[in-house]
Amino acid sequence: MDSNLRREIILDNYQHPLHKGLVEEEGYQKIRTNNSSCIDDLMIMVKVEEGKIKDIRFDGEACAISTSATSIMIRNFMGKTYEEAKALLESYEAMIDEKPYDKELLGELNVYDEIYKQPNRKKCALLPFRAIHQILENKDLFNK
Repeated sequence: MDSNLRREIILDNYQHPLHKGLVEEEGYQKIRTNNSSCIDDLMIMVKVEEGKIKDIRFDGEACAISTSATSIMIRNFMGKTYEEAKALLESYEAMIDEKPYDKELLGELNVYDEIYKQPNRKKCALLPFRAIHQILENKDLFNK
């Protein structure tokens, strides 16, 4: 991916993140995720209905990488079934860890394909995905 396009996507998602702001509504699983080595501290809310991720919201303080990764993650995980979300999560984590992954599946998440060049930023790029990982641990949510 062109470095200018990469910067543009990250900056746009940092400055105008998707679904920022929590809601007071039942049916959401709330997960707090943070990086102990920096300011990143996010509350992520995920709503699963009819076997699919219906909504994801977040709020908190985080760097440009964590905030943009959360925004792009939301766009990519909305409407996904358990199996689709799991495949997306596994592919993303593989990319961050410099292992083989499905580039086509990740779409815009490929903006982080060179994050390994800054090892201290890997935690930032993975932060919101920890919440999705926790949601997927409760597979029963997708069976309601």
